[in-house]
Amino acid sequence: MAKKDWGFYGRRDELDALTRILQRNRWFFVKVTGRRRIGKTSLVQQSLKAVKRDRVVYIQIPDSDPAGVISSVRDFYSMFGVAGHQPHDLKSLAASIAALVREGWIVAMDEFQYFHRASLFEFASHLQYEVDQLASDATNVRGGLIVLGSIHTEMAALLEDRSAPLFNRVTDQIDLPHLDVASVLEILRTHADTDPQRLLFLWNLFEGVPKFYRDCYEQDVLGGERKALLKRMFFASSSPLRSEADNWFLRELRGRYDLVLKFVASHPGCTNGDLDDHARSVDPSSGRQVGGYIKVLRERYGMIERLQPIFARPTQKNGRFYIRDNFLRSWLAALATATASVNFRPVDALVEEADRRLADAEGHGLERLVATLYEERSRKGRGDFALTSQIRGYWDRQGTELDLVALDEAGQVLRLGTCKRNEAKLVGDLPAFDGHVARFLDAMPRFQGWQVQKVAIAPRLGAAARKAIQQHGYLSEDLVDLTKGL
Repeated sequence: MAKKDWGFYGRRDELDALTRILQRNRWFFVKVTGRRRIGKTSLVQQSLKAVKRDRVVYIQIPDSDPAGVISSVRDFYSMFGVAGHQPHDLKSLAASIAALVREGWIVAMDEFQYFHRASLFEFASHLQYEVDQLASDATNVRGGLIVLGSIHTEMAALLEDRSAPLFNRVTDQIDLPHLDVASVLEILRTHADTDPQRLLFLWNLFEGVPKFYRDCYEQDVLGGERKALLKRMFFASSSPLRSEADNWFLRELRGRYDLVLKFVASHPGCTNGDLDDHARSVDPSSGRQVGGYIKVLRERYGMIERLQPIFARPTQKNGRFYIRDNFLRSWLAALATATASVNFRPVDALVEEADRRLADAEGHGLERLVATLYEERSRKGRGDFALTSQIRGYWDRQGTELDLVALDEAGQVLRLGTCKRNEAKLVGDLPAFDGHVARFLDAMPRFQGWQVQKVAIAPRLGAAARKAIQQHGYLSEDLVDLTKGL
């Protein structure tokens, strides 16, 4: 059977929004943000196709000094057939962009966050002057400016901070999250299959980053066996994802935060105390730096998050730390050391070790996937549970652990869940989970009179496991159930 062409998946709302902006036929200044590889450029390209705009120049801003930026811009101008505009400094660059927009061009500037660098920051002031002139004559301007960036805090500093030159100049903004699970399923239905184990493996590794799925498609491993995929995508000399994490963020961090990042990746749900103990075990003098590392990684880069149990007060000191991005977590926990060792150990042994570590990481990945599916199904009116708040977990000092706490406040229904990758372990742990449920309900008298449902979840459940789960008084769900209708 012929291989199907790759398509454009998901992003229908964002595509419609950007297409409407481009169809206004007047001045616009659009900000598009999202992590690297999330599909910002593809979204812009798809929108331009829809409105049939051909006077477009795309510029990728390098992480360089002013001379490097100007040289790069001149190259892009030449490539896209822009004549008569030869900027020689940052001020004339802003002027040339404005002149193109007045001529009806759409100028798309990728990696715009690099203008937050000290050596380039003056460009924001020059662009402010030009943008203000264009906005004052908006109805007569047929072109527009699109800026794309992957580091949210630096984009915000350029465009949203009240002291920034470009504050309040953006006419529209689009933030691209990960693809939803329905879009991932569309990709798998078209180019592989939706086997629950494949979905969990790929989602835990790539989450909703379309470029990674396309890379697997182009290497003909998207529908293949998991070790073959890992070997082709990460361990060959030409593997497309072998240096992805370094190119994304880790090179910029220059190893300064490895102490925290690697530990959180391999110990999802660790506490401040866990991190302090780990830091002291590695370097007794580094313990005092951990708090500062966490603050930078959370607030500047958005790489880690601190979650608290449901109903906890913001000031409670029982938070747990997690890597926000599945790919980064999987890379640090399972792939980074293995791929760095390819010149010194047999590749098949390294792939085996990476696969084992990834399988361990899929326990936390399953919890995240289940929570995402519950929220997505509720948002789309699918399934049997109407959420009224975000899915959260619960834990306390008595050892209580609930993977899933779901509320339907309108119907006064409380659903408490446990997730396990292995169906036999899931069934065997139900008596112990009863104790966790009892302690939770004792601590939460607000749920007296509510209907309490207990649910046991695994990637795939056979008939015998479902029967045992139901006999124990639980609902049984697997990824086949939770993806039905998406």
